[in-house]
Amino acid sequence: MLVDDNALVLDLMRRGLEAHATVEALSDGADALMKAVESPPDLIICDYRMEGLDGRQLLEKLKARPQTQKVPVVLLASKADVDERLQTVADQVEDFIVKPFFVRDLTKRAKRILDRIYLEKMQHEAAAAGGGLAGRLSEMGIMDLFPTLEQGQKTCALIIASPDGKQTATIYFENGQIHHAVMGDVKGDAVINHIVHWSDGTFQIDFNARSSERTTTTGSQGLLMEALRMLDEENK
Repeated sequence: MLVDDNALVLDLMRRGLEAHATVEALSDGADALMKAVESPPDLIICDYRMEGLDGRQLLEKLKARPQTQKVPVVLLASKADVDERLQTVADQVEDFIVKPFFVRDLTKRAKRILDRIYLEKMQHEAAAAGGGLAGRLSEMGIMDLFPTLEQGQKTCALIIASPDGKQTATIYFENGQIHHAVMGDVKGDAVINHIVHWSDGTFQIDFNARSSERTTTTGSQGLLMEALRMLDEENK
């Protein structure tokens, strides 16, 4: 759900996000509150400064209702508003996006939140069914999976198969951080450096898997950044 009384900004956000989610765009805070209570969305992105019910008031009313208190809310606000007026509600906000912003940046951050929500839903369903979560890298790639598992502080094993199915890498996460990776005889950072090339293939997430081995040298973000740096060097 997008909420902004500026029609141009609302339309730009809608265009940026509709490729990744079903989007409902609203220009009135009170209308957004009523619709959210009736049918809670997975995520609300709302402008802070609006006529009538503003973003902060909408946030407070959402958090006060049992139907919507767990819905993550992202507030759009100027840096001055974030620093001076919104710090008292910072613990209730999923994220602040400082205006002015690029739509591509908002889309990227929103997609990361939605990916985390998607994984959490699938984890609950998998736990109820006694299984795991599976998908294709073409739909949710390594650049999505690593940050999502990190943000969600997941403890699990991510099993990734190469596009031809001949290679399989298993990456172990503990509270969102990679601590062990193995692919045949290869272990540690070298595994991440290799699989970052894979844009297709399949993945599975086993939320019950654990490993006591420690073979990587840094955290999830550091491993991914180094692998991307090496990939960029190879491309050059």
